Amino acid sequence: MKHHHEEGRGPRGRHGEHSEHGEHGRRGGGGGRRQRFFGHGELRLVILDILTRNASHGYELIKEIETLTQGNYSPSPGVIYPTLDLLQDQGLISVADENGRKKIAITAEGSQLHAENQEHLEHIQARLQARMVGCELRKNPQMKRALENFKAVLDLRVNQQEITEAQLKQIIGVIDRAAMEISQLD
Repeated sequence: MKHHHEEGRGPRGRHGEHSEHGEHGRRGGGGGRRQRFFGHGELRLVILDILTRNASHGYELIKEIETLTQGNYSPSPGVIYPTLDLLQDQGLISVADENGRKKIAITAEGSQLHAENQEHLEHIQARLQARMVGCELRKNPQMKRALENFKAVLDLRVNQQEITEAQLKQIIGVIDRAAMEISQLD
């Protein structure tokens, strides 16, 4: 039996960045899976974007990303440092020792990649702004109560009771109609 590291993939997945968007660094509301904050490779672009403004340390990058997401996502050291290692291996950042701390700066190659990806960065930033609205909405006590009530009722009806095919179709219809009504709100 092959182990994960024998296939060129460590426990963090490809390039050591398993969770640049996943659950480990997420803060805030409990339970349930949320859409990823960053798609594949996007955390790297965000880091390069931050570094274009100022050389930084790993902890400062974590705090800057947390600020960018209004506290809704804070990459863990287990996410940020492997990503920084990858960026350094790719020649996109340099790391220098400064009083026992590693100072991270963008290289010319990193600046070029950053410049080539401005449109993608703008898309990431627009998506984050829209997502922050949703995060704030989920913090609203009445919205939170309504969502919890919906989940509890659905769990009771679907997971804890036997339901007929006709009842299942009715439940699906109710959910579809509610989704349609919400999507048509002004």
